[in-house]
Amino acid sequence: MNALYSLLFVFLLVLIPLFGVDAAHLRTFFGVCIPTTAFIIFVVGFIYKVIIWGRSAVPFRIPTTGGQFKSFDPKLFPQNKLDCPQTGAQTFFRMVLEVFAFRSLFRNTAVSLHQGKDHPIVAYKSSKWLWLFAITFHYSFFIIALRHLRLFLEPVPFFVNGLDFVDGLLQIGAPTMYLTDLGLLAGVLLLLGRRLINSRINYISYASDFFPLFLILAIALSGIYMRYYAKVDVIAIKELTMGLMTFNYVVSDVIGVSFFIHVFLVSCLMAYFPFSKLMHFPGVFLSPTRNLPNDSRAKHHVNPWNDPNIKAHAYADYEKQFGVPMAEVGLPLDNPENGKAPEEEA
Repeated sequence: MNALYSLLFVFLLVLIPLFGVDAAHLRTFFGVCIPTTAFIIFVVGFIYKVIIWGRSAVPFRIPTTGGQFKSFDPKLFPQNKLDCPQTGAQTFFRMVLEVFAFRSLFRNTAVSLHQGKDHPIVAYKSSKWLWLFAITFHYSFFIIALRHLRLFLEPVPFFVNGLDFVDGLLQIGAPTMYLTDLGLLAGVLLLLGRRLINSRINYISYASDFFPLFLILAIALSGIYMRYYAKVDVIAIKELTMGLMTFNYVVSDVIGVSFFIHVFLVSCLMAYFPFSKLMHFPGVFLSPTRNLPNDSRAKHHVNPWNDPNIKAHAYADYEKQFGVPMAEVGLPLDNPENGKAPEEEA
């Protein structure tokens, strides 16, 4: 039901500009006011969330690890410097691979239960398909966003022209079909299908999981329709987008309604972004499970807000104080003498 509600909500979002642009004569509202407001919400919300996360206290090292820690005998137990980094440089390379290659997702495994001859058998195997869908989706989305800079900048930067050339390298169709258009569409469909088809993933999925996928799918489909079928006036669109940058906009009557639908959906995504799970984009850089070295055994980290008047209570002192009740309930003691009552010692 969460998927159905999300789909219906996105469908209603499409209907708003479809009937509002021409029927209500709101071309300026949908072409200027909505995207400008959405951009402001995006920037302010993004910065606010990053500041709040950045101010969160992280007094101790809590990185997630998946390899051998640096040992006293590195020849016998060699350290896994990427899965268990102990220095800032090792952590940096771990972050680079995490951000640009989704390394932790690449190491994803799938678990299955099989009935053996005498007892059930739990089996694990490498599962790379989720990594493939995710990296295709994210890189396609990123390149498409960069390609759209040609609508806001004049002259167009050289790297945008380079991306445009490489993206349309196959030279299929007129206008040229972009590889990232297919990549984005395939990626979002596969990620959406995973939540719909896999019963375990579907069971734990909320509307907040389906809505951004359906919204991005609608954005991709409206953009593809606008480029390959509606054939909108790109010059009039660039005149509008350049006007938004200089606060001297011109909303031409030759711009089709498909453009306003596309812009409205993108505006909804921008306004929704800072308050959604999509904020994992900046969150990965601020995650203490990723951006901290695992050096808690090599360095002593003191909680910065500890009361200096309260002295540290070592385990030996703790055992000396509570040794008798610990011995009574059968807890092991490092020093058996601490488990004896005072009269026994006497």
